[in-house]
Amino acid sequence: MKLLTDEILKAFQKQGKCDEKPATEVKVIAKFFNPCGAGTWYATEYNEQDRLFFGYVNLIGKEFAELGYFSLDELKGLKLPFGLGIERDLYFREHTLDEVMNAENRL
Repeated sequence: MKLLTDEILKAFQKQGKCDEKPATEVKVIAKFFNPCGAGTWYATEYNEQDRLFFGYVNLIGKEFAELGYFSLDELKGLKLPFGLGIERDLYFREHTLDEVMNAENRL
């Protein structure tokens, strides 16, 4: 599966940097997940030069969730059981960073 499409790249470019925006105004552009278990990555920014996303990552549960950078190459390189890899949620609809963080923390 293609994790990053031209359409998604354009959405990241349109949103730009989110440093000064409150979480209620930051759109989550893409959601990636581990189809075999825990691990969800919500991307709000993407740096094409460094191939790094910025966003909210929840690897196990709210105790291990945080905002930070994660690599497109590392997501692509993860080899999971049954020959699977990290997937992009094709049905993810627009949410703000605040909505995602609050929903994930309720789990």
